Amino acid sequence: MRKILAVGSKEMRQILRDRRTLLILLFIPAFFLLLYGYALNFDIRNIRLAVQDQDRSAHSRELVSAFVNSGYFMLTGYEDSDAELARQIDRGQVRAVLSIPAGFERDLRLKRPVTVQVVLDGDNANTAAAVAGYARMLVTEYGAAQMLALTAGPGSGAPVIMVEPRVWYNPQLRSALFLVPGLIAYISMITAVVSTALSVVREKEKGTMEQVRMAPVGPVAYILGKTLPYLVISFVSAILIVLAAMLLFDLPMRGSWLLLFLSIGLFLVGAQAQGLLISTIAGTQQVAFQVALLSSLLPTMILSGFVFPISSMPVVVQAITHIVPARYFLVALRAIVLKGADISAYWQDLAALTVFATVAMGLASLRLRREWA
Repeated sequence: MRKILAVGSKEMRQILRDRRTLLILLFIPAFFLLLYGYALNFDIRNIRLAVQDQDRSAHSRELVSAFVNSGYFMLTGYEDSDAELARQIDRGQVRAVLSIPAGFERDLRLKRPVTVQVVLDGDNANTAAAVAGYARMLVTEYGAAQMLALTAGPGSGAPVIMVEPRVWYNPQLRSALFLVPGLIAYISMITAVVSTALSVVREKEKGTMEQVRMAPVGPVAYILGKTLPYLVISFVSAILIVLAAMLLFDLPMRGSWLLLFLSIGLFLVGAQAQGLLISTIAGTQQVAFQVALLSSLLPTMILSGFVFPISSMPVVVQAITHIVPARYFLVALRAIVLKGADISAYWQDLAALTVFATVAMGLASLRLRREWA
């Protein structure tokens, strides 16, 4: 333990002397959270909408008002010409066109089927799909309200079936509550892996590794000593990110702080073990930085369930996701922060993080022992 603390205190003094690195490790992650948290948003608002109203009735105006008052659409104006509407879509002036046919009000009063057309700009498939969902929902709600008004009058006795959806944990369906936990894992993973990967390689480039080999310090004590200061700094940085998310994005904290600290600690230990393993392979800080980014940035972004659901991936890719630690950390983090679940709901994920950290630390120790032999 004295050897570990000696290496750790030496590394901490070196970190404190490099004020710029310390500033990056502590405050840049919070800045990334602020930047990505506001920039990444799956809620599509202020969709520019043009209306082609061929009925010019009270009911058609009510339907247009339903679109505008929803908060999703922004009315740019009315237009009758098909050619002009096509020109506005081509130029990107509107993203959707609501076309209401003639006889819309008459068909509603006579309870006839009526079709309302919504033309979408499909240059962005994801946005077009979301806009189509919004339009379908609004038209369906308006149609249901009109049928209710027509059939549920006095003495009609017509049964009305209503659906009351309830969304747990995120009733407003705010994308921030989905994205912020992923951003916490994403930013913490990158900073922990990169900072630790550069620590050992720095010793190689400066030529001080030979002095460390001659010192009475074994590879295990050396690795633990090198990891300890960065673990403390990364842990403080992760907590700052969580607090910033609670302050800026109203991230709730429904679970146990102790379990949150445990999950963050296990995740960071695994991330730093991965960084140490990279540092034993890379020969220069440039190579270590590139490998650290590739092995932490892309898997955490794509294969962890942060942005893309794992269940939608091919079976082979789903199998690969089992070696990505952020996958398990995200499950635990969302269960603690959003759901307030106890440890029985995610103990397997914590166990997977423990296994990953143990294996990565063991491989790093083994490679460093071979270099010292």
